[in-house]
Amino acid sequence: MRPEILNPLFAEVTALKGVGAGLAKPLDRLGLARVVDVAFHLPTGFIDRVPRDELMQADVGRTIVIELTVANYRFGGSARAPARVQAVDAHGNHVSLVFFGGNSGWAKKLLPLNKKRWVSGRLDQYGQELQIVHPEVSEEAEMGGREAVYPLSEGITSKRLAGFVEQAIERAPDLAEWIEPSLKTRNGWPDWREALVRIHADPADAKARERLAYDEVFANQLALLLVRGEARAKRGRALQGDGRLRDALRLPYAPTGAQARTMREIEGDMAQTQPMLRLLQGDVGSGKTLVALMALLIAAEAGAQGALLAPTEILARQHFDNLSRLLAGLDVRIAVLTGRDKGRVREATLMGVASGEIDILIGTHAIFQQGVQYRDLGLVVVDEQHRFGVAERMMLQAKAQVPPHLLVMTATPIPRTLQLASHGEMDVSRLDEMPPGREPIQTTVISEDKLDAVIAGLGRHLEAGKQAYWVCPLVEESEKTDLAAAEDRAAKLTARFGDKVGLVHGRMKGPEKDAVMARFASGELGVLVATTVIEVGVDVPNATLIVIEHADRFGLAQLHQLRGRVGRGGGQSHCILLRGNGLSETSRARLGLMRDTTDGFVIAERDLELRGAGELLGTRQSGEQTFRLATPESLNTLIVAANADARLLEDQDRALKSERGQAARLALYLFERDAAVGLLRAG
Repeated sequence: MRPEILNPLFAEVTALKGVGAGLAKPLDRLGLARVVDVAFHLPTGFIDRVPRDELMQADVGRTIVIELTVANYRFGGSARAPARVQAVDAHGNHVSLVFFGGNSGWAKKLLPLNKKRWVSGRLDQYGQELQIVHPEVSEEAEMGGREAVYPLSEGITSKRLAGFVEQAIERAPDLAEWIEPSLKTRNGWPDWREALVRIHADPADAKARERLAYDEVFANQLALLLVRGEARAKRGRALQGDGRLRDALRLPYAPTGAQARTMREIEGDMAQTQPMLRLLQGDVGSGKTLVALMALLIAAEAGAQGALLAPTEILARQHFDNLSRLLAGLDVRIAVLTGRDKGRVREATLMGVASGEIDILIGTHAIFQQGVQYRDLGLVVVDEQHRFGVAERMMLQAKAQVPPHLLVMTATPIPRTLQLASHGEMDVSRLDEMPPGREPIQTTVISEDKLDAVIAGLGRHLEAGKQAYWVCPLVEESEKTDLAAAEDRAAKLTARFGDKVGLVHGRMKGPEKDAVMARFASGELGVLVATTVIEVGVDVPNATLIVIEHADRFGLAQLHQLRGRVGRGGGQSHCILLRGNGLSETSRARLGLMRDTTDGFVIAERDLELRGAGELLGTRQSGEQTFRLATPESLNTLIVAANADARLLEDQDRALKSERGQAARLALYLFERDAAVGLLRAG
């Protein structure tokens, strides 16, 4: 149960004065549902507002605050024309206040004729005229000074949000110190609450920002250590297979050295009574599925059941099809269960799992729902680990009579820093070899100006009897972005290539999506236009070309995953990255990296360097945000110290009963790693 001292922070955001149902919606879009979310919504920068009593040419480019008198209006004839309000300062100097969107009525209400108003904004020059675009306007005197800039959502201003932040900080209590004293002194860090106050007052305060990032990383490391300690303390069951199923398996190729090594590691883990906790990293196409199958067969040989959890229905059914082919003729019963399965089919599967008739169950989240009971679950395999939280893994593990062995897999190579941050409780295996016969995918970066040439090349590709993917970032056109839409691109390609073009995206219903995928897999469709729903798991060997539109807008991890959809059969495959114009240096470097290497581990490490404070290599892309205060840069610098500090505390006081231990419990609750508190044992 959360300590009472933290309750004011974990109240609903509507507890803040001025937040009603109307404002709760834009705050919710920012992920600010509770007071603590607002307090931890850190500013990304600041504006220095310079107070002036006279408009001056020398201030062009600066953000100023000045009192102006409204002189007249210049509104265009069309509804979309900008609204221009002419205003003068106390010395008779003119400035144009510009509002785009054509809302002249709103501009008149905000700035009544012949009235004085305080105006703040960036002073620019347009021709011979000074102007301020979309200024902030107030009837009361506005003071200059430093103002924090926050990530915003439509319907809320930075100033309004800053007011809510101020209220949230007022609710933040003074908490006992959880950092080891000498570490805190050595780094010159302020107390926790002081750091929170300082970072919102001055976003450039490096020590305050670093302190808050460290707190979050420390809480995360301590939670992982407690989870690992608890798992290691529990007795599971040893699963030792006799080899009869694995020996009978007829594989299309001999395992690579990396696969053989990993299989031995897993076999050794499963032979122990201590439950296996292993992360299997393997680049796209490195053969993780075969390793997982061998682990599942060990469980079956030992008389236990295995469950394979996949992130999407497409991937779950594909795993089922592939494993069914490999297991044909063997005495192993395999089934699939997803949220789409209803009625008698679902009931028959549930009965087979409960009776033990089914040895291996493959599926989505449906396989750990309340109605699913296993006779003897001994092994859990989780595919695409970054798409599942620890809580979901624990729910599946709870289906077993004793803690089952756990193997989690990811095709998104994880940089060492993030591996320690997100999977510190696990042993790690790495598939760093590719099966024989796989040629590296040739990657080309092409400007969107040459789109017609790319489409012509696609036509030649189809005439040669090959298939292709065309990936777009959005499902449909939006007025707020220039990104290509999957539906629009599919329509244009259909006009060129007819019924050879199919479309699949995340908003489609399961059966509809499966039908399109089946037509593509059978070769009936030549081009599959898709959003990133095909990022993982889609396997069509005849598809040897992928075009990724607006590639500069995707994360490197996502680009690498998407590129892995081709190169899955014999022969040469190609990836075309269509880029926009006016690339930043970072975007240029990232696309150059994709062109120059297909090694996912190299890409992962370089991505972390290039991306800076951006996405945490796929975790934010998939919705699981591990950190909100710590950036990749701060992780790199803080993770080792946080891990060492957490280990020291765990060694000295695993029950967290000492003064510092009690403070560390508060940190676990504050940063929402409190599931680990339930694992603490008395004494």
